[in-house]
Amino acid sequence: MADQRYVTLMASLPYHGTLFGARQTPLSRFQLDKRLAWLEPDDAATLATIETLLRWGRNLLADTDAQFLERAKDVMESLDNELLADYVTTRLETRTLIAALRKRALGHAAPQSSEKWGYGRWLRVMQNHWNEPDLGLGHVYPWVPDAERLIRNTDTLNLQRLFMGMSWNYLARYGSGHYFDFEAVAVYVLKWDLVDRWTRYNEEQARQRIIGLAEAGLGDYQRIYH
Repeated sequence: MADQRYVTLMASLPYHGTLFGARQTPLSRFQLDKRLAWLEPDDAATLATIETLLRWGRNLLADTDAQFLERAKDVMESLDNELLADYVTTRLETRTLIAALRKRALGHAAPQSSEKWGYGRWLRVMQNHWNEPDLGLGHVYPWVPDAERLIRNTDTLNLQRLFMGMSWNYLARYGSGHYFDFEAVAVYVLKWDLVDRWTRYNEEQARQRIIGLAEAGLGDYQRIYH
């Protein structure tokens, strides 16, 4: 039975720990996928679809905004799991808000009503309050002023921390009360994705810092070789 298999699956997964304290994922993707072979086919397909949709960077390489939003609409219409649908909606709306803050910081005018540029309930609110620091949503999302400040200061590391920390907390909330069912598995995998993304991001940040320090140490010498 699926229930018993999911108990076995969850019992086989190592504890995540904290997001920002992680130096690597608790197990490799190869090992994780071997365990996910225990999923029912429909559940496996649902989880794969959600993971693909939420891999924002990869989507941006492949899709225009309109294409991505059409795909998001199709995914949401196909999701019959209320908890996961609510989580995906929250993530997409949060990303839309951060994207709006970035657009405005770059000097873009408010999107037109006919433009396909974001997802969720707050598009018209943001368009109507484009020139307000919190886009008219500070009462709904108290973190917006912090995000706006980080974007204005081009503090990408701490913006990532803010966004990923929120996503982690959302998962903790949505996973509450789910221990040995499909929802528990999905929450675990989505947390794994966040840990994987954060540790990779940290590696890239460290690499860039090392390059910067090396270039600074070379000083005038590097100009000889350029």
